[in-house]
Amino acid sequence: MIYYNLKDHQEKIDFRNAAIKGQGKDKGLFFPEKIPQFDQDFIQNIDQYTHEEIAYRCMKDFVGEEIPSEILWEIVSETVNFEIPLIKINDQISVLELFYGPTLAFKDIGARFMSRCLSYFLKDQQKKVTVLVATSGDTGGAVAHGFYQVPGISVVILYPKNRVSPVQEKQLTALGANISALEVNGSFDDCQDLVKLAFADEKINENLLLTSANSINVARWLPQQIYYLLAYKQWLTQQDEKPVICVPSGNFGNICAGLLAHFRGLPVDHFIAACNDNHVVPEYLKTQNFQPQKAVPTLSNAMDVGNPSNFVRILELFGHQFNALQNTVSAYSVNDQETMNTITEIYQKYHYLLDPHAAVAFASLEQYLEENPGKKGFILGTAHPVKFPDAVEKATGTPIEIPESLNDLMKKEKKTVEINSDFEELKRFLLHKI
Repeated sequence: MIYYNLKDHQEKIDFRNAAIKGQGKDKGLFFPEKIPQFDQDFIQNIDQYTHEEIAYRCMKDFVGEEIPSEILWEIVSETVNFEIPLIKINDQISVLELFYGPTLAFKDIGARFMSRCLSYFLKDQQKKVTVLVATSGDTGGAVAHGFYQVPGISVVILYPKNRVSPVQEKQLTALGANISALEVNGSFDDCQDLVKLAFADEKINENLLLTSANSINVARWLPQQIYYLLAYKQWLTQQDEKPVICVPSGNFGNICAGLLAHFRGLPVDHFIAACNDNHVVPEYLKTQNFQPQKAVPTLSNAMDVGNPSNFVRILELFGHQFNALQNTVSAYSVNDQETMNTITEIYQKYHYLLDPHAAVAFASLEQYLEENPGKKGFILGTAHPVKFPDAVEKATGTPIEIPESLNDLMKKEKKTVEINSDFEELKRFLLHKI
């Protein structure tokens, strides 16, 4: 498989180099030259395959010959070695629970796959490798855990000060060792801009081998297709019709992976991008005008993105045909009060606990189904409610039980370096501290 740079189609590289480089010239994202199709027999009989077989079939064409089959099998087996259940909330709406991994968030799947690929690719690398990543909440913890104490790799995580939850902050700041956390006085978009500038800086790249673990990296983005397939496998045991899939959307890597799986042959009736008050994409789908905005802080903080990087990949998937995109994807914006009301209502009606991101998705899917009677679908539950105790406990009036896996972590000391949204400060840190 060859990948080309969306900003310079002449730049073409294989999976190994795309995973190591993270992004191409002019901060361009890599995109597969071909969209490999699923075998129809595989899709029709997906319930006959194990999770490992599904994950392997999903990823093998994108990896090509860069990783031997037996190593790729080990990687995908470790990527999906925890529960990913599809739970029915009511007759119309189910939830794919993606929070049983080590950091209780959907990003564990992509981070585990990527960390193991990079570990294989870089095992003989002489130059020091630095994974540089911006996070709006859950990416940082998943990446920190995925690369913790991996020999020869340092991780630097940038996150917006006071804009992540206490559990999220501990997961990305408490490990130490080869993990460094930079607390940025700014928004997630500021963090993401700093990361992109670092990748484009000559002096940094002369001294360090930089790679990224954000969903801009193909090795983080592509494996997210796997859980859409696992959801469909379970959907077939519950429903006959194709599902409507609603995805909490911030940087748009998650829904982009689902759309890619759909382009490859996964049966889906419709996609919904569920957004909070950061509504660049809902506005685009109304006006055909993509206008980045300054990120607004909300209860669903991992979606607080005012300029979603992965949206350019969605446009590429649809050949930049607005009508085709609009026919396949709808987008809704849900504010904080609606988010809180949804958590309260679903807990009281169904005794199901939504985190703020899943609540945004539930409210969006519910609205779509009211406008399109007779359809059914599922939302992606992207994070455990315990990560957002203030909002969830206020909405339900019930304390959240902390999973045992978090008890030790919450007692650990936070280790961070505070910086301004200033590239020179980041550059000095990378060149002198790493």
